[in-house]
Amino acid sequence: MGQQVYFAAEQNDCLTLQCCGPLRSFEMSICDNSNREIIHLVRPLRCSCCCCPCCLQELEVQSPPGTPIGYIEQQWSIFFPEFKILDANKNPVLRIKGPFCPCSCFGDVNFEVLPLEGETPVGKITKQWSGILKEAYTDADNFGITFPMDLDVKVKATLLGAVFLIDFMFFEENNNNNNNR
Repeated sequence: MGQQVYFAAEQNDCLTLQCCGPLRSFEMSICDNSNREIIHLVRPLRCSCCCCPCCLQELEVQSPPGTPIGYIEQQWSIFFPEFKILDANKNPVLRIKGPFCPCSCFGDVNFEVLPLEGETPVGKITKQWSGILKEAYTDADNFGITFPMDLDVKVKATLLGAVFLIDFMFFEENNNNNNNR
């Protein structure tokens, strides 16, 4: 518990970081402790308007880099954040459903990982509450993820990508700086 397994580094330019904030497109390398890239994430630029279902958020997961193994696609919903986890052929595998108000107000925020049919969770992605000082004065977040041990490794990697998409969509501050805190 608490052991570093991977390290993530975003590749982006200063202009995109400052102008687009959390809506920005990005590429991210997820490396092991030997600094070998294991997973590569690609997020295109999309708007965030819930009234515009034609430009919903998505993320492509590659492993090895250049070979797509899965996708996360936001589903149109007015009340609850919803995502589909897709395999390399864009076939649905799982879905993710978030809370009505995905804000971290003095407690954890859970996004349930669900089968395609039914409401019994098979896992969850949790934005963990890290204390008032860290939450108020930094942009650092802690996440936890649980899933079945026997889940396909490619789907596990895609769920890891979903953590980053959820973080950028709901918990990243505008303009990626702390000038407004």
